[in-house]
Amino acid sequence: MVNENYTMNNVDIFIITGFDHLQNQKLLGFLILITYMLILLGNSINLCIIMTDRHLHKPMYILICNLAVVDIMFSSTCSTTMISVLLAEIKTVSYYSCISRTFFHHLGDIKVCMALTLMAIDRLLAIRLPLRYHSIVTNSRTFLFIFLTWLIGFTIMAVVISVVDSVPYCQPVIRYVFCDYPSMIRAACVNPEPYFLLSAIITLWFLCGQFPFIMCTYAVLAYSVTKLSNNSNRKQMISTCSSHLIVLFSYFAPKLVSILLTRIGVVLNLTERNAITIVASLVPSLINPTVYCTRTKEIRKRLADIFLHQTT
Repeated sequence: MVNENYTMNNVDIFIITGFDHLQNQKLLGFLILITYMLILLGNSINLCIIMTDRHLHKPMYILICNLAVVDIMFSSTCSTTMISVLLAEIKTVSYYSCISRTFFHHLGDIKVCMALTLMAIDRLLAIRLPLRYHSIVTNSRTFLFIFLTWLIGFTIMAVVISVVDSVPYCQPVIRYVFCDYPSMIRAACVNPEPYFLLSAIITLWFLCGQFPFIMCTYAVLAYSVTKLSNNSNRKQMISTCSSHLIVLFSYFAPKLVSILLTRIGVVLNLTERNAITIVASLVPSLINPTVYCTRTKEIRKRLADIFLHQTT
């Protein structure tokens, strides 16, 4: 319903109201703050270790760095808003700040999926073509494909944001917990359903296109690993692939659960939708650096060397 106190295209600020019904707002705010700090810490450690160790300047670690940058951007766009609302009790966000946060939030979402796709392809080539891997997957080609994924992400988001910026707004209320495409479209003076077709197409591209593709690569990887005769190589490949699978499912699981519940007729209330959104935005970015710090031998060894050197 349109608020009569505001006229179309005359909204300079948005008010975040997604947490208004919660009683323990400070507790949730501290949990989000701690999670965000751990995300920054974990991803920064990965970035620093890989960037300062020349032995780790290899395609797989470049891809891990790319994912770390994306995780920081993805989590920052939503965490800063939620922390501001819950702890600082600043519920207002300017129109252009909301637009920019929407842009970078969904750019991060798109980039995480593309980063996971590149990492799956990298592992597939490493196992299927071990003798030719280093000649095919070079640092320069890795940087080129990373650049192309960023270019694709920026292009998609340019279209999305042009839609968001073109609709008329007549009420400054965001019913969700941070600025994103659905929350802004629902705040506009339009029927939101036609506009959700765009986001549905993008979502289907990832969930029905890239996700099955990534799963197929890991199915091929699993088959290839069983054919390895060397037990040590087999264990190393299993460890590496399991790390990637943990990261993969931490990203896709919340999205798949939300879609599955919708398809079977479960109607989620606003609190449940916000909870899934928060989990989908923060948990993958927290799990990713933890997995790569603890399960990647070279990063784990480098991290141990740093701490042992400091304690001696």
